[in-house]
Amino acid sequence: MRRGTEPDYVVVMKETSMLGRVQAGFRKLLPQRFRADIPIVPVVRLSGVIGISSPLKPGLTLASAARVLERAFTTRNARAVALAINSPGGSAVQSHLIFQRVRALAEENEVPVIAFVEDVAASGGYMIACAADEIICDASSIVGSIGVIGASFGFDKLIKKLGVERRIYTSGERKAMLDPFLPEKPEDVERLKGIQNEIHQGFIALVEARRGAKLDGREKALFSGEFWSGSRARELGLVDALGDLRSVLRTRYGDKVKTPLIAERGLFGRRTQGISVVGQLLNRPGLVEETVSALEARALWARYGL
Repeated sequence: MRRGTEPDYVVVMKETSMLGRVQAGFRKLLPQRFRADIPIVPVVRLSGVIGISSPLKPGLTLASAARVLERAFTTRNARAVALAINSPGGSAVQSHLIFQRVRALAEENEVPVIAFVEDVAASGGYMIACAADEIICDASSIVGSIGVIGASFGFDKLIKKLGVERRIYTSGERKAMLDPFLPEKPEDVERLKGIQNEIHQGFIALVEARRGAKLDGREKALFSGEFWSGSRARELGLVDALGDLRSVLRTRYGDKVKTPLIAERGLFGRRTQGISVVGQLLNRPGLVEETVSALEARALWARYGL
């Protein structure tokens, strides 16, 4: 059958071509986040000491990262999720909780994860990086410190010198274990080290499960708590490549790739850099507690020359 002088297949081809041009025109009018032809890789920043916090400088916890991670992994047309990590570590529990949440969201949404290490991904920071399918860092980044550490102070000699008497009342014989105002007992230290060893073995198993054959099994210091530069970490198999977020994503997904930073938003759509001013006023702890928290955080960063 013919329409005018043209065969049917010619008419159909012209109509299809016209429809394609109309659809292309509509796509250009859509916001970029809704356009499937523009690659999108949401970026989540995971920075700071894990767990340790003060009112003016909240630490990195699952509670602070959960909603941001959820938004990133459910971003429409996301080709991958990029984690920008800069952390010296901290709480083993919070590190593992964030690790688990990243893996769960990645598997539920079938979205690959790429971790980009900035200054440092050590201890718990490296644990979180292991949640990614690929770890990329700078040649001068600090990576590793796969171990467990605990620190305290002993004030028993000081208070004795000052004539202060420490009084503790417990219903358990080890309830006051490792109290900094009492003399240290060898059996208490041994008990603590036993717990640390359990956590350390779990950390090692996690790294081995995620990095697999990439790890250099000949390196005895790999799980000793030692840390390395990014270049050496690549040789050891702790990271996959050297590079930076922008360059790697543009090379992989094209120059038009969009990398929206996914951040928590407060009132009027502004990004929150910590807790609200109201929260600071209502939940502000004592000056001593805040100072100690800040010193602990500073000490963690200082271990890596930062």
